[in-house]
Amino acid sequence: MNFLSQNSLSKVPIGNLKIPRLSANDRGNIFFSLVIPTYKERDNIGKLIEILSSLLDENIPGKYELIVVDDDSPDQTWAFAESLVSKYPQLRVMRRQQEKGLSSAVIRGWQIARGEVLGVIDGDLQHPPQMLWEMLQKMRGGKADLTVASRHVEGGGVSSWSVVRRFLSRGAQLLGLILLPRVIGRVSDPMSGYFMVRRECIAEIILNPVGYKILLEVIARGEINHIAEVGYVFCERQQGKSKVTSKHYLDYIHHLIKLRFATKSMKPSQRSFSFPLRRFISFGLVGLSGVFVDMTILYLLNDSSTLSLPLTISKIIAAFFAILNNFLWNDIWTFRDISGQQKGWSQRLKRFLKFNVICLAGLVINVFVLNILVKFVVNNAYIANLIAIAFTTIWNFWINLKLSWRVTDVD
Repeated sequence: MNFLSQNSLSKVPIGNLKIPRLSANDRGNIFFSLVIPTYKERDNIGKLIEILSSLLDENIPGKYELIVVDDDSPDQTWAFAESLVSKYPQLRVMRRQQEKGLSSAVIRGWQIARGEVLGVIDGDLQHPPQMLWEMLQKMRGGKADLTVASRHVEGGGVSSWSVVRRFLSRGAQLLGLILLPRVIGRVSDPMSGYFMVRRECIAEIILNPVGYKILLEVIARGEINHIAEVGYVFCERQQGKSKVTSKHYLDYIHHLIKLRFATKSMKPSQRSFSFPLRRFISFGLVGLSGVFVDMTILYLLNDSSTLSLPLTISKIIAAFFAILNNFLWNDIWTFRDISGQQKGWSQRLKRFLKFNVICLAGLVINVFVLNILVKFVVNNAYIANLIAIAFTTIWNFWINLKLSWRVTDVD
């Protein structure tokens, strides 16, 4: 591996973004290496290092290292961090002047790391450092290959995100499920930037991330078998401004597309696909019960021998009760193991709202597919409609599986 020298600072690796295996001399000395990528975080880095050092000194003294990788911040975050090395001997600092970007900063830090487990945490205190020990417990003794701090499991959440930001986050996850289901679907929070991975799972693999969502790269290209998740609450910044821009979302889309076509780089188990057939059959049976509810209520409201209400009003009411029927049965039967962990009316209401949005999107897809089939494939509206319904059912099932009830492949 080649390096760029920078006096007393840690040398910056150059060349391919590839994590080396531990040498015989380094093996067993350091258990955990945590990289902190920074840019203009002078106001936060001191407090973060203090908290991390205290926590890790208490639990794994002398068996960890903290690596600050700074992208030549104009506020000289790197210099301030370097001034703390005498107080915190487990701290190392790297100043990058030739490269920029969060993902590559993390990998450069991992390249000089000496730990068996490699981690990343933001330098802005939005990732609660107190979660580290719980995450490390999942990694000790070979229990997990990857542990992700998730906002979308029990104990997780966001402190005060706006509706727009929540929508963008979920929209990004939905897009990922469509383009890269076998990667995105393995974790509940693929957008997380707070995780740790066993070195041997990504060693000697050339990583090629785009943007700032390095977790996608690790899952897609690494030899990741067992995944664990720990819930955490994403906090608002105490100092400084958010660096998330529209470019980050464009980079994310670029990264998804790039990984989608990089199937040869993925392990065979990721290219295979295990469809949850039993859940799907349950979901389909619930859908049939919804058709019965819809037809029955439509008859009772619209027929001249009953209430004789207008057709449009009758259909809207019938559709509402059919959707409600489908949600309740899916909640207490199809996904009962998940809903049992998400108790309370507020959680159920959130699932119901997501279910409605996904089903509405499914309706749009149904109409689109129906028209395409009739126009270009099948010159029979009824046959085309059956195919469109089948396609939409799979869509509704899969997206609800991964978003409304959050069924992932974690242990």
